[in-house]
Amino acid sequence: MSVPFLVFFACAFLSVLGAVLLLVSWEPIHSALSLILVMMSLAVLYLLLGAEFIAAVQIIVYAGAIMVLFVFVIMLLNAGNEERTDWSKIAKVVGLPMAFFLLLLIARGLSRSVIGATIANGVGARSNAGVSTRDLSTALFRQYLFPFEATSILILIALLGAWILARKDD
Repeated sequence: MSVPFLVFFACAFLSVLGAVLLLVSWEPIHSALSLILVMMSLAVLYLLLGAEFIAAVQIIVYAGAIMVLFVFVIMLLNAGNEERTDWSKIAKVVGLPMAFFLLLLIARGLSRSVIGATIANGVGARSNAGVSTRDLSTALFRQYLFPFEATSILILIALLGAWILARKDD
């Protein structure tokens, strides 16, 4: 077994573990930290695929900025334990078999698709890569600069709105 093969399965296991911990956590802060684990392991999987730019964006944007925003809002609102209702019990009974069925359906679809056959034959992502990181960054900061900046302003407005809503009245 090769090292990338072992790293892939370790990161896949960590991402699934983080997703399960995200769903079963009682504390909101633990859920946010579990989501950071998922984002970081996905970034390593992107590195294995040869998508360095996407891995960096995954870490900087998702695991960095957005998750810090989530943790900040959770701590600012002083969110406690999550309350479970009768609907939560129904969701467990119905949701777990449905999730397993969906996983089997996705695996069946991937095994019969062209992409699944390409991956199974060992053709990597680098063989058909047509856009470099330099070209992507040039397009992002020249052609798509306004949507990029508008998104950052919207995130800032959401942060300020959360701060105003969580402020204690004197």
